[in-house]
Amino acid sequence: MKKSVLKLENVWKTYNLGDTKVNAIQGINIDIKEGEFVSIVGSSGSGKSTTLNIIGALDKPTKGKVFLDGIDIAPLDDSKLARVRGKKIGFIFQTFNLNPNLSVYDNIALPMKIHEYPRKEIKEKVEELIKLVNLDHRVDHLPRQLSGGERQRVAIARSLSTEPAILLADEPTGNLDSKTGFAIMELISNLHKQGKTIILVTHEAEVAKYANRTITLIDGKVKGDKT
Repeated sequence: MKKSVLKLENVWKTYNLGDTKVNAIQGINIDIKEGEFVSIVGSSGSGKSTTLNIIGALDKPTKGKVFLDGIDIAPLDDSKLARVRGKKIGFIFQTFNLNPNLSVYDNIALPMKIHEYPRKEIKEKVEELIKLVNLDHRVDHLPRQLSGGERQRVAIARSLSTEPAILLADEPTGNLDSKTGFAIMELISNLHKQGKTIILVTHEAEVAKYANRTITLIDGKVKGDKT
């Protein structure tokens, strides 16, 4: 039986808006196994973004437990949380989030440099990832010299650099035309076929179909979980 790489147990997130308390998510239970490709869908206000932030260790739950690769991250302080996040989760953002002043090579290498990997290991890994995303001819280019699709490929390569337990893709095709978006989703799908665990957050039904399992959020609760 495959191990859980992400488990949310009775997770709540409550915000105080003046004198009013708003429960963005309410008692969510999610268990994602190693090697799964899961999409999380929901309309605006469903709790999708809050769930994404908690899964990605960008925010802490008000109540409940969050296990990431076997570690309960809910009680960790911010510095420990940042370190776990950097090692265990690879982020693919809608807006790419590349450093505009760094080359393709250095953007991909950045997470490994932050976590003080040996220089030789960084070089070998970055060269491997550049080939994986077919950007050999763009190694020294800056993000502004790349197309949207190429920038997302850099972001995908960067997300893989520390060999994280989970790839978390937040609307990865949101800033791309349909043809480029299709190519990016094919690349993400191929990563899953190679054994990567992927959580995809999207509002697009066509994008969600790439996943093998879909979790639907409505009003801060899990209302559907289909394979």
